Amino acid sequence: MTRHLLALALFAALFAWHSQAEYYGFELLAEIAVFAILAMSLDLLAGYGGMVSLGHAALFGLGAYLYSWLGSDMVGLSAPLAILGAAFGTGVIALAVGAVAVRVEGIFFIMITLGFGQMGHEFFFQNKALGGDDGLFGIQRLDLSGIGIDLSDPGSFALAALVSAALVYVLLAWVLATPFGAVLKGLHANPNRLRALGLRVLTYRAAAFAFSGTVAGFAGSISAQHTQFITPHLLNWTTSGEVLIMVILGGLGTLVGPVVGAVVLVLLRHELSSITDYWGAIMGGFLILVVLSRQNGLVGLVERLLPGRRG
Repeated sequence: MTRHLLALALFAALFAWHSQAEYYGFELLAEIAVFAILAMSLDLLAGYGGMVSLGHAALFGLGAYLYSWLGSDMVGLSAPLAILGAAFGTGVIALAVGAVAVRVEGIFFIMITLGFGQMGHEFFFQNKALGGDDGLFGIQRLDLSGIGIDLSDPGSFALAALVSAALVYVLLAWVLATPFGAVLKGLHANPNRLRALGLRVLTYRAAAFAFSGTVAGFAGSISAQHTQFITPHLLNWTTSGEVLIMVILGGLGTLVGPVVGAVVLVLLRHELSSITDYWGAIMGGFLILVVLSRQNGLVGLVERLLPGRRG
């Protein structure tokens, strides 16, 4: 309950910021919302399921490319259907990848997801029909003019992205409260006990990978609409590493932690880069301090300071 209250306070602060923001603030809020959704999808897999992936950026980028392709003149789907198609299509690919990757654990799982991620990056990088290394331009945004919302306006788009992130949080919190969520936590804690109970561990792991990939694909479709320009860089392993840092920085297995991590990392990156070229070193030092605190990220530190939570 404490973490849900923290999430409520955090999203309330973001919406309050939106009410006072201008163009630059709207762009930051949209970026935070996209990375918050992506980081929450990774936390579901790594923090709760115990499967650390370095290929999550590939699913993120795949969702962006699928949205662009489905909404193009070649296919001609409307933006809502393109969003659904991008999320579902990414989930199907994630299921296929997960069916292979979940057969191993630990460092081997990490390396397999890294390998699949780099395969995806190379495919889009070399595919000239999809823009190659130049990427794709002119991607359409969802049209909500029928209900009086113009998403071509940066403020309206940022608000829609924040609402999407909040809804994803509610959805994932509900999933984690279901029997599937209990099994997912059990996979992390003691998979052998689940096997002894007769549960198909590999099936549940693959399902978790697919669901996580679906959410990542949804984040990719929002990112494509935000920038209206996508490149293969979205699929690079460095993006996966950055999102993993958000999860660890905020708090692994807390769900709200990835949102905190996305806010902190995006703001630090933009603000520090405007001050010094060595912003990466400062961010690295900050992350080291958080990890050395031996708490579960920033959320763990907050919980440690709350009355009645000490010790």
